[in-house]
Amino acid sequence: MLDQLKKIQELKKLQDSFKKEKEVVEKEGISVEMNGNFEVENIIINPDLDKNRQEEILKKCLNEARENIQKRLAKMMMNSGIGF
Repeated sequence: MLDQLKKIQELKKLQDSFKKEKEVVEKEGISVEMNGNFEVENIIINPDLDKNRQEEILKKCLNEARENIQKRLAKMMMNSGIGF
């Protein structure tokens, strides 16, 4: 039981560190910043691109940021040694 409590505490610390993770992806003047909770913190749009191109690039940036965060968090989990 005590081991489980320790693991839960370690997991909580790890989760708190995830919140501090940031990922910024920039393409063609469009920039997206996402945190470790997959919340978008900032978007910068390139007004020189037409609406369709902006939407296309924005989707790519969001997806890449999410994928990069997922990979980083998975690596952190594996390196933490926390196992249930």
